[in-house]
Amino acid sequence: MHPTALFRRRVKGPMPTGMAAPRGADAVAVAAEQQQPVAPPKRFHKKKATKVDESELLTVPDGWKEPAFTREDNPRGLLEESSFATLFPKYREAYLKECWPLVQKALSEHYVSATLDLIEGSMTVTTTKKTFDPYAIIRARDLIKLLARSVPFEQAVRILQDDVACDIIKIGSLVRNRESFIKRRGRLLGPKGSTLKALELLTNCYIMVQGNTVSALGPFSGLKEVRKVVLDTMKNIHPIYNIKTLMIKRELSKDPELRSQSWERFLPKFKRKNLKKRKEPKKKNVKKEYTPFPPPQPESQIDKELASGEYFLKENQKKRKRVEEIKAKQADAIKKRQEERNKAFIPPKEKPVVKAKKASTEKKIDIEAIKEKVKNAKKKKLGALPVEEVKLKIAADEKKKKKKK
Repeated sequence: MHPTALFRRRVKGPMPTGMAAPRGADAVAVAAEQQQPVAPPKRFHKKKATKVDESELLTVPDGWKEPAFTREDNPRGLLEESSFATLFPKYREAYLKECWPLVQKALSEHYVSATLDLIEGSMTVTTTKKTFDPYAIIRARDLIKLLARSVPFEQAVRILQDDVACDIIKIGSLVRNRESFIKRRGRLLGPKGSTLKALELLTNCYIMVQGNTVSALGPFSGLKEVRKVVLDTMKNIHPIYNIKTLMIKRELSKDPELRSQSWERFLPKFKRKNLKKRKEPKKKNVKKEYTPFPPPQPESQIDKELASGEYFLKENQKKRKRVEEIKAKQADAIKKRQEERNKAFIPPKEKPVVKAKKASTEKKIDIEAIKEKVKNAKKKKLGALPVEEVKLKIAADEKKKKKKK
């Protein structure tokens, strides 16, 4: 076989443009080669990829912990200096002044400097040349934010740990009415803080309700639940419903078989029973029936005068009539005013005095009846049965004797 034919067979396509076409016997061989049916190429069967359950990929193994970020991970440090500042209210000044040395000590372990400005009322955190952890400044920013929102230092310093995060939820703008906002915020706290304490135990988070914000500190999964409960409470959904759901979820998570299954069938479904009725307007616009005819034209002032006959009166007569009407109105007003003034001098109607009937002291005493009672009492012995019972007892005894005979 000619080498050109071999080349064409290998490339399985037209001959390259740069190569000369074969002549004579070679050309015949090539033509015969082209006419032969070419076997279809073998298809490579790809191995089916085994499907991996998504729940296994999403779940974190028990006891797994992310390794800590050390200086070996970033030996050269940071390129630029970063800083964050936040303002704090006046009532936090005394507490921050007292605990600021502890804040500086905690941040110095991560090579972050902190300054407290009491004149401006601000806190500032800045990275230094020794800072190697790029996320340390973000944690420091969260620390000063929590301190400004009345979170105590003992809790706020936990934000510097790797497995702890924070969330500051703004609730001030969620409810328009101030009274209903205060009521719902109080509902989140519960009687003597019991609702808040239950929420903390279920989510493993520290929660602080202060003014128009709710500060939460804890693991990521707990913060997600806290945000949901807080927002639902501001939407007029009582937190006890969410707490009940969280309690069921906690019990279900203990079962290893149910971890990978859907929990919808176990979770309670609450329905709103008291739906608010739409307020009806005071003035209801009732649509009139459609008529093709236009409404009657209102009477003009001249038409009214013509109907009453005033149109034909002279000018002085019209003036006299107007004065008389004014005087009549004034007289009525004076009369009404006088009646109102005289009301104060009219004495109220007194209730008729009912004379109390004297209790009749004289009572007819039946002496003979008393004497009979005394005699009967003397005949009776103390603890003796009444006469009727004695007779019945005797009759019963006699019946027994007759039966024995």
